[in-house]
Amino acid sequence: MRLKRRGRSDDIELNFIPLIDVLLVVIIFLMVTTTFAKLGEIKINLPVAETNQVNEETLPIRVTITEEGNYTIDDEPVSSANIESMANILAEIAKGKPDTQVIISADANARHQSIIDIMEAARKAMLNKIAFSTKPKVSK
Repeated sequence: MRLKRRGRSDDIELNFIPLIDVLLVVIIFLMVTTTFAKLGEIKINLPVAETNQVNEETLPIRVTITEEGNYTIDDEPVSSANIESMANILAEIAKGKPDTQVIISADANARHQSIIDIMEAARKAMLNKIAFSTKPKVSK
């Protein structure tokens, strides 16, 4: 009995047309079911503030942050940028007055992390009133 050998000429054919049809149906399904959110500008109304006389008992603590990330607290340079040491300095200056305000004056090019660090230090020092110092935009 002689067995018939398979020849090398029996190549497998791949038909890509059904695959393309399925992919087109999936793409059409995704296009129909996907919703696109329109991202726009956020419109806010800024509050109007009046200037009040500063109470001598609760003078604010002024923190300055430079572009390089150096801190000064009440015009005294801080040697360590550690959150714990800054919290200790803020707590010592406030001396148990939790209503003392912390005013942060940060350079426009200062890193966000530097600002977050001083906010975290103020939170650890139990100082919850935080404000940011800005300058008015000059119109030409």
